[in-house]
Order: sequence, then structure tokens, then C-alpha cells
Amino acid sequence: MPAACESVLEDIEDIVSAEDVKPHDRQFVRKNVFPKVRKRNSQKHVQTDDEPPSDSIIPGVQKIWIRTWGCSHNNSDGEYMAGQLAAYGYKITDNSAEADLWLLNSCTVKNPAEDHFRNSIKKAQEGKKKVVLAGCVPQAQPRQEYLKGLSIIGVQQIDRVVEVVEETIKGHSVRLLGQKKDNGKRLGGARLDLPKIRKNPLIEIISINTGCLNACTYCKTKHARGDLASYPIEELVDRAKQSFQEGVCEIWLTSEDTGAYGRDIGTDLPTLLWKLVEVIPEGAMLRLGMTNPPYILEHLEEMAKILNHPRVYAFLHIPVQSASDSVLMDMKREYCVADFKQVVDFLKEKVPGITIATDIICGFPGETDEDFQETMKLVELYRFPSLFINQFYPRPGTPAAKMPQVPAAVKKQRTKDLSQLFHSYNPYDHKVRKKYTV
Repeated sequence: MPAACESVLEDIEDIVSAEDVKPHDRQFVRKNVFPKVRKRNSQKHVQTDDEPPSDSIIPGVQKIWIRTWGCSHNNSDGEYMAGQLAAYGYKITDNSAEADLWLLNSCTVKNPAEDHFRNSIKKAQEGKKKVVLAGCVPQAQPRQEYLKGLSIIGVQQIDRVVEVVEETIKGHSVRLLGQKKDNGKRLGGARLDLPKIRKNPLIEIISINTGCLNACTYCKTKHARGDLASYPIEELVDRAKQSFQEGVCEIWLTSEDTGAYGRDIGTDLPTLLWKLVEVIPEGAMLRLGMTNPPYILEHLEEMAKILNHPRVYAFLHIPVQSASDSVLMDMKREYCVADFKQVVDFLKEKVPGITIATDIICGFPGETDEDFQETMKLVELYRFPSLFINQFYPRPGTPAAKMPQVPAAVKKQRTKDLSQLFHSYNPYDHKVRKKYTV
């Protein structure tokens, strides 16, 4: 494969192969050319290649299969890419076998997700499928050996997916990994008014910002999504209005940290939410995505008012990750367990019936049995109705990967113990025989 495929290209027009003949070489070769006598062949030349030349391929008529792993932000990106390709004329298919090209939209949070991604690439190549790679894995580590020679579209370049697919179908390898900027300031990403094919036609997923302000020692997503970059409030409100006009009745706000929204553009999350509430029609709902404890602490009063609004779900996803302050310090989470409890206690008091979801990482480097028992006590105390339990995986290039690791058997057992605790209680028993609007 040409060496040019290993490097990052600024644009599609920059495709050049290291094997191309240089002007100096061309001049040298001319001096060593000898004429050869050929017999005339009355038959016309017949193309014998298995595939037609690239300039004879008509883009926009092929079938494309899209696979997305990971968070709701990734899913929103996948829907945007599907919408643009369909608008151009490509057929989006659910049948991977009949597709001409596979668009694989990856997640880099955990090892298993990247393993699935890698296996899908191998399967596509074995099936002679064209491949375009998207998402956080190639954005964070574009020079991985198994990515060499393949087309890549960066997380901030999804508005150019048609170009990348078109060139890939022609047989070219394209890489677009740049950051979107305006007068040197990093933007939130691709435009929000792009066409979209929603997996659920009733739900619109809107990414309100990309990146975050933290530097958690275990996180690989930061390498891909970068620092915080928020979309302006007016653009987000316009996207919400457009979605409602298209028949959507539920909006999910998502990002790597919704609580940090606006800190880079002089505003904040409650200001955005009050603006969105104004345009939510009767019968429609707003659902807020994940927010880390430090950034919700500043807005508890306002957030409680918003979560009590009849058109906003009384739901909040606040990852705690561990109930040990020493582990949280090693994770660089920038809060302590008391901060998390303050947020949960306040919202449970001020927002009747609120659902608090949280995340736990089992077996983070240095986590002792005592640390883990503190986490078990926290779950027993709050009996979270929604609990995302994750066994720690050291991600390449992160500080946590270089720390002394907890034995695999211990990590596995702690994950099992926490799962058993979660399944031992029934968080919705108090709702039995009550009526709710759904």
C-alpha cells in the first residue's frame, strides 16, 4: 500500500502516492527506452481488469451499510452521515452482505468496543467491501497498523462524508482528521442543520458540545474529541424547532459532558435549557444527557427547577465512577464523594420521583478491597435504578494504562459482586399501581 495512505491528508485533492514517478525519474527513463516492433491486432482492445477504471464508476448509486458503536453522541454522528449519503442518492441498507461499502463508526471507551471495530474491518476486507472508518478510534490513533491504507473521516468532518465515500468507491484512500475552527477558535463540530436519518424517527439526538474540560486518567475519548467546544444557543434551538417540525416528539441532549456546556462561549447549561423549554410543543419531551458532578454543583437550584418542568424528564445521568476519594484522585475526576452525594441528595429532595443514573468502574489501578466496599455501600445507600457497571480496561496512551494494575480475576469478581448487588433490589416497586404519562 502506498506510504501516502499512512499520513494524514488535509484534503481529498492532496492524494499523492510515494510510488508516483518523479519528474527527474521520468527524464532518466526516457533515455533508456527502445522501440519494440509489434504485430497489428485487428481486434479491438478488451478491458480484462476485474474492476472498471475508477473514472467509469458512478458514485451515488451504491448501497451502504452503517454500523455505530458507543454513546448517543456517536449515534447522532452516524445518523447525520446516513442522512447526507441518502440525500446524495446512496441507498442505506440494513443488509451488510449486499452493501458495496461499510461505514464503521467506532467507540474508543473500552477494549471490547475497539475489538469489535477491528474485527468488522477484517470481515469487510475478507468480503471485498469498500471501507470508510469514522468515530473516536481512528481520530485518536490514526496510525494504528490495522487502519493503514483505509479511508478515515474525523469526528469533526462528518459533513464531508459524501466526498470520502465517493473517493473510496473510486478506489482512493482518503483521510480527513482536521479540527473545525473559526478565526482560530475551535468549533463544536459539523453543522447541526445537516440531513439526518434517525434510527428512531420520534427521537432527535442533539450534541450540544463536543469534548470536555477534564483530563481523566483512564479516558481515551478525550484524545479523539479534544477540549470543550460548544454550539451557540441559537443554533441548538433552531435544530430543536426543525426536529419538532419533522415529527420528533422527544429530544435527547448529549455530549461528553453536558454540564460543562457553554463555559467556552460565555454561557451555561441552564440558560440553554430554559431557551429549549420555550420551543418544546405540547406532548413532546426533553431528556438531558450525562453531566459530571463538578459542573452540575454550580447550578443545582436552576437544574432542579428545570427538571421539575412538565416537558423535561426528571432524569439525570451523573457518573460517580468510585466511592473512594483516593481512587477518584487517581482518576483525576476533580470532585470527591461528598460532592456527588450533595448533588444526588439535593435533586432527590427538590425533584420528586427523579431518576438518577450513574457509572461505576470496577478494578481501577490501585483500588483496594476497602475502596471497592465503599462503592458497594454507596450503591446500597442510593439503590440507583440505572447503573452502568464497567470493568476497568487500560486504554493505550492513557496515564491509567501505566499504573500498577489490579489482577484480572479481582476486577472480574468485583464486577460480578456489584452486578449481583444491583440485581438484588427492585428500584421501581414504589411505582406499582400508579399511573404515568408515557
